[in-house]
Amino acid sequence: MARTLFAIPGDLSAPTGGYAYDRRVLALLPEHGVETRHVPLPGSYPAPTAADLEATARALRAAPQDVVLLIDGLAYSAMPAALIERFDAPIVALVHHPLCLETGLSAERQAELRRLETEALARARRVVVTSPTTARALAADFGVAAQHIIVAEPGTDPAPRARGTGNPLRMLAVGSLVPRKGYEILIEALRPLRHIDWRLDIAGALDAHRDTARRVREAIEGAALADRVTLHGSLADDRLAELYARADLFVMPSLYEGYGMALAEALARGLPIVCTTGGAAAETVPDAAALRVAPGDARALMWVLARALEDSALRRRMAEAAWAAAARLPRWPDTARRIAEVILEVAP
Repeated sequence: MARTLFAIPGDLSAPTGGYAYDRRVLALLPEHGVETRHVPLPGSYPAPTAADLEATARALRAAPQDVVLLIDGLAYSAMPAALIERFDAPIVALVHHPLCLETGLSAERQAELRRLETEALARARRVVVTSPTTARALAADFGVAAQHIIVAEPGTDPAPRARGTGNPLRMLAVGSLVPRKGYEILIEALRPLRHIDWRLDIAGALDAHRDTARRVREAIEGAALADRVTLHGSLADDRLAELYARADLFVMPSLYEGYGMALAEALARGLPIVCTTGGAAAETVPDAAALRVAPGDARALMWVLARALEDSALRRRMAEAAWAAAARLPRWPDTARRIAEVILEVAP
């Protein structure tokens, strides 16, 4: 059996798609021939202090040479090359999406992260990504050899079909309130649609980026939609399942997605979808199940939301396509097996 140390920064229990992916992989790798131990890294990544980098060095330099270091990209892609070169064990990097594509970064910070990520990825034996979109981006823009990139899409658990509500029509959006998720654009798009009887539930952490959460609240108040939009914060699985069950339409206004796990979860419940074409979102959902717009275009988003909300026959057709697509979604054992194959390939 191969051995790996899975190095993950921050709070592994955090309610984000990336951490959910890491938790499932960590739990399932032993079933596929890889003995796995979690190595916590400082939570300051992707902006580590000098002390945090030294703590990372101590944690990972102690790794035996007969193990593989599997390092989450939230940390790995922000590590200086000089630090990575101190590690003796072979490295497999796990990239959810390039760090420099996060929304709201200054031009200087984007350039710094692009340089760090390019140099770091050049020192990994293999790079696991969560979508073909990210695979293409790393090959085209970060100089990673295509033969070194492995796609391991997130798994999706089977789920009961959403029953909907219908009166009022309930929309659901899932994801932390961070700039990349585009919630302010969604509120702007919904402002002219008060003539339609709808409600919007947003489930996602309110403390991941407090300025964004504040701006979203201000946008809701400014649009006089406080009676229509509910910010639920992070929810337990059973409570989130209730919101999925009663939803009539799933909405994702993201500016960029490395995969879009919430989109797959919406498909698993047979929900019609309105989303953007940002990043991998355009590939995660089949054409027949969604209406798509360019990211950041509030006016276009308003028009497709109006169309989806007012046309019940269209929603039914998209829902049928989503439910059919649910049967083709990858499952978590498939994800873990793909990563295990990579670890076994590079293991000493």
